[in-house]
Amino acid sequence: MHFKLIIALVEDTVTDAVLDAAREAGAKGSTVLNSARGEGVNKTKSFFGLNLETQRDMVLLLVEEHLARPILETISRVCAFDEQPGKGIAFQIDVEDAVGVSHQISELYCVVEEEL
Repeated sequence: MHFKLIIALVEDTVTDAVLDAAREAGAKGSTVLNSARGEGVNKTKSFFGLNLETQRDMVLLLVEEHLARPILETISRVCAFDEQPGKGIAFQIDVEDAVGVSHQISELYCVVEEEL
């Protein structure tokens, strides 16, 4: 079984919605890193030396490769990435190997069999 790592940098106000939507789309678990900071095309504004940017969370999802694209598209839809700049970003990378996921493999076996 092959896996992809989806990394989503999202506003902290939508993290729970992203997690719920990703699970409905087939993700079996996640890790959230709080208080990430990023800059896009336009530099963030400050007020008396304080940054006026929204808090970001980094959501990590290790998913089976056949489920990766639908989960990625679901995250994009929930966060409205394409509707307005600065809403966040999500991407996937190949995972060469993973351990500690044997409990997921038994659940994913039926899903993967349908895809093949």
